[in-house]
Amino acid sequence: MKIVAKMTTFLICLLLLATPVLAGEINLSVAASLKDVINELTDGYAGKNPAVTFVKNYGASGALAKQIENGAPADIFVSANLEWMEYLRGRKLVERATIGTFAYNSLVFAGAPGKATSLKDLVKLDRIAIGSPKSVPAGEYATEALRKAGIDKQVEKKLVMAKDVRECLMYAERGEVDGAFVYRTDALLAKQAKILFTVPQGLYPRVAYPMGLTTAGARNRDAEAFYRYLQGSDAKAVLTRYGFALQ
Repeated sequence: MKIVAKMTTFLICLLLLATPVLAGEINLSVAASLKDVINELTDGYAGKNPAVTFVKNYGASGALAKQIENGAPADIFVSANLEWMEYLRGRKLVERATIGTFAYNSLVFAGAPGKATSLKDLVKLDRIAIGSPKSVPAGEYATEALRKAGIDKQVEKKLVMAKDVRECLMYAERGEVDGAFVYRTDALLAKQAKILFTVPQGLYPRVAYPMGLTTAGARNRDAEAFYRYLQGSDAKAVLTRYGFALQ
């Protein structure tokens, strides 16, 4: 009986060694303006780590934060402002020690050439796309800039709300609006719309993208490894190529 038991144990060990260890999937919740960067980085990472799979969720930072709060699976959260990262941290849904800045950006106004050259010109336009300020950081930045420029009341009826910054750009690309408030990196990807002017930095807080592991992600070794990858030289090279600032 002892010999049989030893043989059984030996066979089980052989089977375990022969069975590949399947890596868990990594769930990403990322601000829409980082879609192209993250797609390229996940493709590159998966090429070197074929056992890893990614589930990517792009959208407005506020909408993503609310989804995570309501139980949506997420290992890594990258927001377009600190407010929504702090929102989750305050609810103990993000590991505080892992929160750091992934990249920086700037706010521009994009549309058909000749439409506007400064914020003051916006009062002459008919339709202006802006991300919903309640959930889209770009919209919140734009709203503050309009207020500080003293033209918020003059343009409020001209504003066309969008679910995220990419939808703003889409409206401008299709000519459905005279222009849109988007991030510089989004405008650089546009085929039809052009950057008409850069919103003065003094009118809104600097655009920063905080990144952190969720409480679930902190227990996911694959998520931790990819989180470190996002802090490395490969990620920085891709961010720079897409026009993001690193400091």
